[in-house]
Amino acid sequence: MKKLRVAIQMDPLERLHQKTDSTLYLARAALARGYELFHYVPGALHMEVGRRVTIGARGNELKFRNGEWALGKQNVENLADFDVILMRQDPPFDLAYITATHILEHLRDRVKIVNDPVAVRNAPEKLLVTHFPQLMPPTLVTRDTGAIEKFRAKHGAIVFKPLYGWAGYGIFQLGADDPNLHALLETMGGISREPWMIQKYLPEIKTMGDKRIVLLDGEPVGVYRRIPAKGDTRGNMRVGAKAERAPLTKRDREICKTLAPVLCTSGLMLAGIDVIGDYLTEINVTSPTGLPSADRFNGRTFKNGIAKMFWDLLLK
Repeated sequence: MKKLRVAIQMDPLERLHQKTDSTLYLARAALARGYELFHYVPGALHMEVGRRVTIGARGNELKFRNGEWALGKQNVENLADFDVILMRQDPPFDLAYITATHILEHLRDRVKIVNDPVAVRNAPEKLLVTHFPQLMPPTLVTRDTGAIEKFRAKHGAIVFKPLYGWAGYGIFQLGADDPNLHALLETMGGISREPWMIQKYLPEIKTMGDKRIVLLDGEPVGVYRRIPAKGDTRGNMRVGAKAERAPLTKRDREICKTLAPVLCTSGLMLAGIDVIGDYLTEINVTSPTGLPSADRFNGRTFKNGIAKMFWDLLLK
């Protein structure tokens, strides 16, 4: 089996939950194959332009010993010398994130990058989904107060989401007559200049949860659902949502089949989609999470799970 050199652009190791983090789950499978791993954070990237463009990064060998992750000696590496780069840092999807995709774009013809940086840059997770309106709940993207008032008057209860938010941060549910709408818009409007996503509230979130489906090259390879904690409307594990086994329904398969051609042709090899009831709400491509949970609830072990499938597919 070929020994690959793999660079992983990711968050600092100390920020990650070592037993459940999906990036480390992929890394562990790579180490099991004897691959060499190099860890660096986005801020350690550098691009030097002379007669040609050189992309490098200051980072460390990534090791797994006695059930614990650790960093080895620090080095500065030329990223063109690697076989694979995993772009796996978490959002926010801001100008720093976008800049990193522009830098890595210079390596696309020399190194396999997952997910493709150009595709990630062109696919903000709450905007990519708008290219599939037939799959979505009623949705509005705007900063215009009048448009939001009209949308709520038409659809009743709504969910407010920062357009470039992640992990449930800044998500609010507002009832049809909730008097806090204007105060919320005033407050959030002072934080950033970005538009917001407003969606019709789907009551199925309370009983059916927010279903996460993991897609590998457009094919569903794992599914589970997250039931919001009592008193919360967000199906995010970070805020106490409970993960449960869930079936892959006929509607889920229809959604996956519709998305597959776009994901495959764009180089978005690994994605995680969110489904509430019969509706697609997000397509996560920056750093899809939930791989260990998807394996656990679908009866797979680490040895035959999504991480193994990922590297098998990449070698093809």
